[in-house]
Amino acid sequence: MRVLRLVYGDPRAAAELVARLTERQAAGLDPLPAEPADLAPETLRAHRHEIRALPDGTRLVLLLAAADQYPVATHAFLRAVAAARLDTRPLEAAEAAGIAHATAGGVGFRDAWTRIAAYETAASADRRDAHRLLARVLHCAAETPRRSWHRGAGALGPSARLAAELTAAAARARAAGDPALSGALAERAASLCTEPAERSRLLAHAATDAWHRGDGDRSRALAARTDADALTGILALRTGHAGEAFDALLAGAVRAAGARPAPGDPPPGRDGSTASTVALPVASSVPSPVASHEPVAPYESGAAAGSAPAAPVTHLLARAAEAAVYTGDLRRCREAALVAGQSGIDPPGVLGGIAAAVDGRYEDARNLLEATAGRCGPGGDPTLLLHAGIAALMLGDHTRAATATVRAAAAARARGVTAAVSQAMEFRAYADFWTGRPRAAEAAALDALRQAYATGQDNGACHLQAALAMFAALTGEEALCRERAAAARSYALAHALGLPAALAQWALAFLDLGSGRFDAAAARLRALAASGPGHGHRAIRHLATPHYVEAAVRTGETRVARAAHADYDRWARAVGSADDLALSARCHALLTPGADAVEHYRTALRLHAEGTRAFERARTELLFGSALRRLRRRTEARDRLHSAMEAFESFDAPHCAESARAELRALGAPAAPTRGDRRPTVHLTAQQLLVARMAADGATNREIAARLALSPRTIDHHLRGVFTRLGIRSRIELVRLLADADGG
Repeated sequence: MRVLRLVYGDPRAAAELVARLTERQAAGLDPLPAEPADLAPETLRAHRHEIRALPDGTRLVLLLAAADQYPVATHAFLRAVAAARLDTRPLEAAEAAGIAHATAGGVGFRDAWTRIAAYETAASADRRDAHRLLARVLHCAAETPRRSWHRGAGALGPSARLAAELTAAAARARAAGDPALSGALAERAASLCTEPAERSRLLAHAATDAWHRGDGDRSRALAARTDADALTGILALRTGHAGEAFDALLAGAVRAAGARPAPGDPPPGRDGSTASTVALPVASSVPSPVASHEPVAPYESGAAAGSAPAAPVTHLLARAAEAAVYTGDLRRCREAALVAGQSGIDPPGVLGGIAAAVDGRYEDARNLLEATAGRCGPGGDPTLLLHAGIAALMLGDHTRAATATVRAAAAARARGVTAAVSQAMEFRAYADFWTGRPRAAEAAALDALRQAYATGQDNGACHLQAALAMFAALTGEEALCRERAAAARSYALAHALGLPAALAQWALAFLDLGSGRFDAAAARLRALAASGPGHGHRAIRHLATPHYVEAAVRTGETRVARAAHADYDRWARAVGSADDLALSARCHALLTPGADAVEHYRTALRLHAEGTRAFERARTELLFGSALRRLRRRTEARDRLHSAMEAFESFDAPHCAESARAELRALGAPAAPTRGDRRPTVHLTAQQLLVARMAADGATNREIAARLALSPRTIDHHLRGVFTRLGIRSRIELVRLLADADGG
């Protein structure tokens, strides 16, 4: 997807580029090429040959049009033609060759490669003249940044005066929410700058702008030319090694704040006692990459130039907390919290709450997380809104989590921070999933997955793959669940991403649990509890405790289950979440023999009624109904089991619904028929419906697989499932059925 975007959607150029990638580039470890000549040299060579065959006058007009359009669109071509009294009749030769054509606003090129070739085949002097002409006709105040761009492009060599003009123009474009323009201006300013430190600062801004507009590969390439460790850490957080990202971010925070351990304080370390990157000496005479370059201030911080140093430090520490969350090494939050204290600022976002939870101070953790979750008002900072959503998820407040993450995505879009949108939707998926909206969660996660891949955020894509594995486990799609989980775990283990690695393992355990494979589920969840940072995750292990207790009870392993439940119950009581308390009561019931379990089940259902985790409520009803059946309380057992079955059907969880039917059959009660709908498409999962629509639009299995980051074999499995559920045999019938359903 990123390759196609880089080559302007040209499949031939994409194939050419893929063949030229290094192993590290193909694996996503190094940024992809960014310069046109490095993207598809054979394609560009052919286009240059076409341009050179045109008359000189035609090439001159095409050069002016190309300079007016890329990389900064200025829409000044017609004014420049009039000012220079150019003859546009030579354009007819380009039209006859099918290379370009006249439009109401200037010139339309056949494709992006033709435009690039028209510019690059011209002599350097001619290109400078074209830019100078365009600069002369850009007069109004709104065109000032674009005039500065052309003035810089027309310069003969380095110029401190032009670099300063371009830097100011970039700042104005950045403040206006136009990262594409500000990035181009900052790059041009860097090319005219002779001072290395200033050039590095400008490139850091350009890298930030590239990240904001969703061009992760360009951002990483630019960042590699700077000495801004913090910026490198932020990029690594989304596409590199999570542990290295944490180290770079924390080191950057220390440098930005000039933080030093107070006399008598132990140097911070991964276990709270040994030295780590924070203890690295930072000489006050050495300019701080973060403080001097300010690469973090534009990152969703809303900080203006010249703001207090606390703003970049705060956001670096917030990002460090995210790195700790992704890697699963939550003890590292202690290090970041210590740096915050030494810097005289409150630990930002979820940092303080996680540090308190890791230390077992659950009441303190609740208060700190509650304060963070409360900062979810509209129009806020996308980073802090994201942290509000994560805090709400940790507190079991899924409604507020959904609100915060949706607002984080909206705020990111409003500020032009394209890259932050998919990250917000990563955590939104949890809220949708637990509140009984698996189809909405799956559709949102698939959309976010495409955005993550398109913007070069492979770590986020891995997290979304793991979430999609969980959705597939819920709907009983075993092949898809295993494929998603395998893809997520393979990437996660190579990049120390404990969060998606643990989530994928939980998805497989959940699949086993829903299918009655209790031994396998218990074994997976025991392994999850034993996995360390980079392979497992304490928060996921905690969330999976109710499922582990269920599997362990079924297999007779109650001793460890009781210990796991005791810690879960302590957290539930400290937080006071109705859902967590309900699940704790369910665990009590599972661990209590005979009729004494009934009151615990009733307590669980009463608490579920006050919460939002609808799917877990249905599972509690299933377990309660099964217990009532064994106690020969037939009437209430039948009611509970029918209620669970209907809920599972509404969640499109057929294997769980079948478990309820099996209990009803054992009870000797008839199972209600599956509820129907006039539209057959309601029986498809979100993934199946997406595949079906793409197939109906004429896409091949291989094309669908490429778009959805799946294998053709899985797409074939999906289509067979679609045909079976819809009772059809061909794509022709599929086209007709979908047309009828959409029309209805």
